[in-house]
Amino acid sequence: MNDLLELSEKYIGQVHLTFSRYLLHEINWNNRLIGIKGARGTGKTTLLLQWLRSRDLSPGEAAYFSVDELYFTTHSLVETGCEFYNKGGKIIVFDEVHKYLNWAGEIKNLYDRYNDLKIIFTGSSIIDISKQEGDLSRRAIVYELFGLSYREYLQMNGVIDLKAIKLEEIVNPKANIRSLFPAAFRPIEHFESYLAYGYYPFSAEDLDGYHLRLRQLMRLIIEFDMAELKGFDIRNAKKMLQLVTIIGQQVPFKPNLIKLAEKSQIHRNSISSYLFFLEEARLIRLLYPSGISIATLQKPEKIFMNNTNLMYALAFGQPDKGSLRETFLFNQLAVRHRVRQPKSGDFEVDGNYIFEVGGRSKSQKQISNLSNAFVVKDDMEFPAGNAIPLWLFGLLY
Repeated sequence: MNDLLELSEKYIGQVHLTFSRYLLHEINWNNRLIGIKGARGTGKTTLLLQWLRSRDLSPGEAAYFSVDELYFTTHSLVETGCEFYNKGGKIIVFDEVHKYLNWAGEIKNLYDRYNDLKIIFTGSSIIDISKQEGDLSRRAIVYELFGLSYREYLQMNGVIDLKAIKLEEIVNPKANIRSLFPAAFRPIEHFESYLAYGYYPFSAEDLDGYHLRLRQLMRLIIEFDMAELKGFDIRNAKKMLQLVTIIGQQVPFKPNLIKLAEKSQIHRNSISSYLFFLEEARLIRLLYPSGISIATLQKPEKIFMNNTNLMYALAFGQPDKGSLRETFLFNQLAVRHRVRQPKSGDFEVDGNYIFEVGGRSKSQKQISNLSNAFVVKDDMEFPAGNAIPLWLFGLLY
């Protein structure tokens, strides 16, 4: 335990405070049991270490424990939590709990045993708290951390510190969007860099090796994280990697599941489930038709990569510009809104708005007879009429 506390003090003391993620300011830290899930590389660990450092508590009062440590091969979460509490502990963080068998049951045990102990845990985006043992879902408040928005990317790189804006402001023709920004601000100056390198915070560590690291990240997610999913056969990991590569080089496309199964060598009866698994792992996004419930595993209208950085990592060159536009918009909207495929246009959002995506010369022909319909254009700095610049959706969070 003493070694763990020393490591905790080291990690908390070394974390930087110059830039923090959006979620740090949205979590209700007063809750006694908090879960944070998210894909690998989105910054969950850094976020928690920053929060712990801001508490200014002693190592014996607030501690960070990575369940990856060899210590947890011979010590349980309950045993660790009890010892920490008995020595005066008040806040305990368990990082990467999905790698520990029966983590939910043991965290529930600690929660029920000590009513003055705050417990925070993180795990992969594949975690479904509602399906864990011990009925943890009724006790824990669970948040998801997504990758960097364009707004956060600009802030992290010292370009400009902007406030997030709501979708209702973006689509409001009476809102003077231009007045929200300094006169010297060039909104699309860094946009292409964001599309290629801006979604994962670790891009700042090694830009040259970034896309190689993303390919390694995808392999780790499929070969290790997805092994925790019920119904996923780890023997199919290689086929899943092949499936992701096929999707990454064609997206967005309307899938022929039979052909997709043949190309990836995954049985056609399993392909829908495996697409769902890939979406849960935040490697792809599935777009379903408007007005359709997606409670069951059904065929999506289109398949996208989760974000544009993954497209670059798999393209080994310049991805299709139209695909980049649609993937970016879908990715940024889906954080706070429900996105579907409408009969006309590219995206329907919350059942209220229709967006058609294109370049500067994109016409309004496809949405001319629709209400609350907008054309989203790249290479455009500020809104004009019902035309909205693509980059602006990167300020939603």
